[in-house]
Amino acid sequence: MTVPTINYIAVVLATISSMIVGAVWYTPKVFGNYWMKLSGQTPSGNSKDAVRPIIVTVIVSFVTAWVLAGAADISFGFYGGSFLVNALVTGAILWAGFTAARFITHDQFDRRPWQLTVLNCAHELVTILIMALIIGVWPA
Repeated sequence: MTVPTINYIAVVLATISSMIVGAVWYTPKVFGNYWMKLSGQTPSGNSKDAVRPIIVTVIVSFVTAWVLAGAADISFGFYGGSFLVNALVTGAILWAGFTAARFITHDQFDRRPWQLTVLNCAHELVTILIMALIIGVWPA
């Protein structure tokens, strides 16, 4: 059994990119106000309320980037060709099969508006594709 080779610098950069995408995506002038309306959220006005979600997001984003890097390496080893293309295709497939599929399922049971599901799934697609781009241009 071969262990995937992973460029941890690319994983860290991909993790940081996730935070940047989220900060831009959910800013009030982009989709933040729309997201708050659809999700029923109201800003508390206390910046301390964001600390825990940000810490969780950094950890989860690191895990996502790490898994994506490993899966891209496995894909590249199996299919060959371009590491970048393998990373992007792997990211898109993992997003569709795990992220989008799970969001859609949970949002249906939670009776969330379909617009919220689309918004959050689109955010995750952009996040994962940017992560895949970063990982793809810096293979191990």
